[in-house]
Amino acid sequence: MPGTDHRLQVLIANEQDDRLKSITAVVEGLGHEVVGRDLGIGEVGPLSRSTGAEVALVGLGLDGEHALDQISAIVRDAACPVIALLDAKDPSYVHEAAQRGVFAYVVLEPGDGSGDLEAALDVTLRRFAEFRNLQGAFGRRALIEQAKGILMERNGIDAEAAFALLKSHSQQTGQKLIDVAQAITQTHRLLSPARRADK
Repeated sequence: MPGTDHRLQVLIANEQDDRLKSITAVVEGLGHEVVGRDLGIGEVGPLSRSTGAEVALVGLGLDGEHALDQISAIVRDAACPVIALLDAKDPSYVHEAAQRGVFAYVVLEPGDGSGDLEAALDVTLRRFAEFRNLQGAFGRRALIEQAKGILMERNGIDAEAAFALLKSHSQQTGQKLIDVAQAITQTHRLLSPARRADK
């Protein structure tokens, strides 16, 4: 899939040591970097912050309300999106996990071969990479729109002229358009409210 070949920084937590090892091997085999792995799911939050993980794969058994409470705690504490690794598919459980903030889930049913595990993780991690790419594109677009708004206000010009000004400066300086937009928005934030009122 084009645009989804980003090497993800993945944190893995699973209380079953054998499952932890097989998931780690598959994630690394897919070309992603495992930045942290731990048996205790209670360490997901601190590890996600200390390792700079982009996504956490967290193995949870279907243990009813207890597992859902763990999901809530993990999602609340994690510094990155969480993908739940489930032992069996239970639609009501999956729905409730999604309500509590799980980004996605992968069902790892007993007896799954490494090929099935690899396929499931590959699809899920590719979807996550696509989401990150899309999120980044929206963020860049929003930053450019913000910079255009600042230029419109400062120079009394319309949106088309503001974009032309951004583009022209980008070409003259050899900077990327997004870098020019970021510099404008950062400078704008540094101005005091009094200076802004004078403009």
